[in-house]
Amino acid sequence: MSSTTRRFPAARRPRPRPRARRNLAAALAVAVGAAALLVSSPPHPAQAAGPERARAQWIDRDTVVWKGAEHTTSQLEFGAHGKRIRLTPGALSPSERLAYPHLTGYPAFTVDPRDRHLARTALRGRLLATQRTADGERATTGVQIPGVLDDLYGARARRAALGPVFHHGRPTLAVWAPTARTVALELDGRTVPMRREDATGIWRATGTRDWAGKPYRYLVTVWAPTVGETVTNKVTDPYSTALTADSARSLVTDLDDPQLAPPGWSRLTKPAAVPLRRARIQELQIRDFSVEDRTSRHPGRYLAFTDRRSDGMRHLAALARSGTSYVHLLPAFDFATMPERPADQARPGCDLASYAPDSDRQQDCVGKTAGRDTYNWGYDPLHYTVPEGSYASDPSGPARTVEFRRMAQGLNGAGLRTVMDVVYNHTAASGQDPHSVLDRIVPGYYQRLMDDGSVATSTCCSGTAPEHTMMGKLVVDSVVTWAKEYKVDGFRFDLMGHHPKANILAVRKALDALTPDKDGIDGKKIVLYGEGWNFGEAANDARFVQATQRNMAGTGIATFSDRARDAVRGGSPFDGDPRIQGFASGLYTDPNSSKENGSPAEQRARLLHYQDLIKVGLTGNLADYTFTDTTGHRVKGSQIDYNGAPAGYAAAPGDALAYADAHDNETLYDALAYKLPQHTGAADRSRMQVLALATAALSQGPALSQAGSDLLRSKSLDRNSFDSGDWFNALHWNCADGNGFGRGLPPAAGNKDKWPYARPLLADAALRPGCAAIHQASAAYRDLLRIHATEPAFGLPTTSRVQSALSFPLSGKDETPGVITMRLGNLVIILNATPHRQNQTVHALAGSGYALHPVQAHGTDRTTATASYARSSGTFTVPARTVAVFRRSAALG
Repeated sequence: MSSTTRRFPAARRPRPRPRARRNLAAALAVAVGAAALLVSSPPHPAQAAGPERARAQWIDRDTVVWKGAEHTTSQLEFGAHGKRIRLTPGALSPSERLAYPHLTGYPAFTVDPRDRHLARTALRGRLLATQRTADGERATTGVQIPGVLDDLYGARARRAALGPVFHHGRPTLAVWAPTARTVALELDGRTVPMRREDATGIWRATGTRDWAGKPYRYLVTVWAPTVGETVTNKVTDPYSTALTADSARSLVTDLDDPQLAPPGWSRLTKPAAVPLRRARIQELQIRDFSVEDRTSRHPGRYLAFTDRRSDGMRHLAALARSGTSYVHLLPAFDFATMPERPADQARPGCDLASYAPDSDRQQDCVGKTAGRDTYNWGYDPLHYTVPEGSYASDPSGPARTVEFRRMAQGLNGAGLRTVMDVVYNHTAASGQDPHSVLDRIVPGYYQRLMDDGSVATSTCCSGTAPEHTMMGKLVVDSVVTWAKEYKVDGFRFDLMGHHPKANILAVRKALDALTPDKDGIDGKKIVLYGEGWNFGEAANDARFVQATQRNMAGTGIATFSDRARDAVRGGSPFDGDPRIQGFASGLYTDPNSSKENGSPAEQRARLLHYQDLIKVGLTGNLADYTFTDTTGHRVKGSQIDYNGAPAGYAAAPGDALAYADAHDNETLYDALAYKLPQHTGAADRSRMQVLALATAALSQGPALSQAGSDLLRSKSLDRNSFDSGDWFNALHWNCADGNGFGRGLPPAAGNKDKWPYARPLLADAALRPGCAAIHQASAAYRDLLRIHATEPAFGLPTTSRVQSALSFPLSGKDETPGVITMRLGNLVIILNATPHRQNQTVHALAGSGYALHPVQAHGTDRTTATASYARSSGTFTVPARTVAVFRRSAALG
């Protein structure tokens, strides 16, 4: 295993995602190739090799940094007649080094004070950095300009309102385009001039009331380095509030227009806000939710969440009554490559249900229409602040706005608050690509550029630069719009570690300023969390202080914790052999046949270390929580090793979000299908599923589960289903339809190397659970949610409170492999992952009166109900593959 894999396992590593989709590898190759020319210039007769890269960076009005240059007199050339800005050798100031840590080792140059007044003009055309080298050659390169644009325009432009803004019914359209030579408004087929504000670089046009509802684009005449010429781009508005079908035009739309408000919108009553540290979240994709629900009147649409009598909504309401507080929706903003009109959408032309459960025919047929079907996870943003049109009954016009709002109403009415998955860390494309919006308005600004001028693609696509003033502003403005205008209750930031910490804190500050009296919502009750993975060009705070797991501790903004997740499942999604086991998949206590698990002694040692990782997870991943580990030493959570990093990193409960599965990688059921011995029966698989979910559900801090995991949801072993269509992704609320297992071999892309392991499993009818196993898992999971919701000890606010209330009394050298015993206030929780009944004796509790928690004692799982407690010895007896919660009763002494 490489050091990169060890350091950034599983979801920490960048993964290919939608929708470079029609041919991801080819699309990325094109994107990278185009990006390499992002800030270059046309051929120059004096150039030796041509400025195919932009190695110079104009970071503020006074300073240029040039990678690879000689530290000698240089210049910036601009304009058709070779005008010059003189540069003299200089050095970065302390503040510049702080702002640009990745540039500290490169030669710096100072702009001649006599030429500083030329900057604004120079930035509106072709720009080169040149110098004569010691050998007499002329060195030339393109120039990166985000820093100087921020210096010249950012402070004033960041305070401006962009997009369509209405005042007494009259709209003003505003777009930031400081490098453009001209900008005009194409409004409903006619051209309207726009006026430039020199201080901000913003272009504006104010219209009349009859502009409302009209389609528009901006005509931006600007130097485009990717093609080496001045172009006039016809571009939609980055601050669009509405769109026509397939995002062809923006629409002049006032989101406060009463006609866009569904009945009851202004009086919407939300479920009580739940603090993030107590949040229990269901992660859900909008189309997955209802597309195969025969009881839904709006399959695959926003309005499916208004079908209160559908099987899906009944299930969500049952989860809400049990203690689920939020539904986390995978991206629902405007996607780049989803065909929005039904007439343009393709469907697989095969009888998919007729093929064998281990056949490769299903994936082949689904793959043939994948580029034109109706399926997309949505991680390919085009317009950040408009609902996706394919989920609306009509993608052209206001329906998507109204119906998104009705979806929020439907979820709130079911007792659930709404979290939205947002993806500001990249765009679907850059340069002159038709799916590039930001980069065709201000080329080279919104995208994060590498030191040679190419666009960063570590996130899978064209990375953005929220460290730049106006990209950071766009993030804040967009989130605030979703909160105010769509009453979204929380936000999950995709690859949040690629954002500056300061940017995410700015989002928090802006939301906190929203009040019920002024804005109709209480912004302080909106929850924030995200992926704090540390990788790529921003890794280890190379460019700024990142919003990573470690750095976000103590902010009240949670990050996903991969520590316990990996320990529960075992191995990594990138293992060549997917059968490597973990705590909840039989490691050591119920071994499978894989030699990759190691010897019995190696398995035992790894299992015990996994148990320490899970204990840290149960505390809320607290860095300073102290306990006795399985070697018998007293340690802090931060001293438990996780692939070379501290397992505990949180400063308080709520800093880390626990989960056992999410949309990335195999579903929990599929992971257990690979890892549990194949002969494991359906009832035992169901029990292990619940036990795995319990490690998150019964932890301190927030927890998330993928929708359908309580129903043993399968994607037929697909580890990355972003492009796998409805056949592999749809949720099945009716157990008679199965759980999705055995729908054929998963798509070859990303899975074919696992087919030898998958075939015998998919062909095994015993691994396709019946209604009894599905109902058992669902009911048992809801019991755990009820216990969490009704026991205050699961919502402790500080590390000190957790330290005093939570302990692992049997942790140490004599700890039982496969069993974790946790004492929490008046509760004792035992996780028995072994295939045998286990006795756990806590001598300190002898004589105390404990009994199985009433929720489990009277629940539907009669196996769990047999768990018992012997008062005389303090011995808790728990059935195999069971999580049991015992409660101390004052009546029992």
